[in-house]
Amino acid sequence: MKYIALFRGINVGGNRKVEMKKLKILFESLGFSNVSTYINSGNVIFESANDPKTVLLKITAGLEKNFDFEIPTLVKTEKEMKKIADAIPKDWQNDPTQRTDVAYLFPDIDSKKTIEELPFKKDFVDVRYFKGAIFWNIKKEDVNKSQLAKIISHKLYKSMTIRNVNTARFLAGENK
Repeated sequence: MKYIALFRGINVGGNRKVEMKKLKILFESLGFSNVSTYINSGNVIFESANDPKTVLLKITAGLEKNFDFEIPTLVKTEKEMKKIADAIPKDWQNDPTQRTDVAYLFPDIDSKKTIEELPFKKDFVDVRYFKGAIFWNIKKEDVNKSQLAKIISHKLYKSMTIRNVNTARFLAGENK
């Protein structure tokens, strides 16, 4: 089965550095096949015959053994990633006029209710829930008015990992 591992909080602002080459080698050493990484924010695409829980346990143990800091990790099947990407309206893009992001949710906050708790001004943001993720679209001219940046200091931020829509679609198998 094809999987995507999404890491939270690595290689941001020069902190918690993880080389993608080392991550690829680690995944191969854990017995995963067809391992590839995608951009430095921490995305690994790989295959395994194991179920998702076993895969996550293997990855978590491998990360703990090889890094001196915690790396929160989400593991999604390619099918799950595709369902999320397919739920995003096709006209939602990242371009000069709009911005679209996907927040992949850890199980503890995977609920439509999470939207209600997010601190940004929803008058300026079209935000939607789909099992496993919340995604939003905003006109670039409204980014500051939306107070979208407040999400970083919110308690829920630690239970999500955010990717732009282009990365989300790539990881789902689009544009390959």
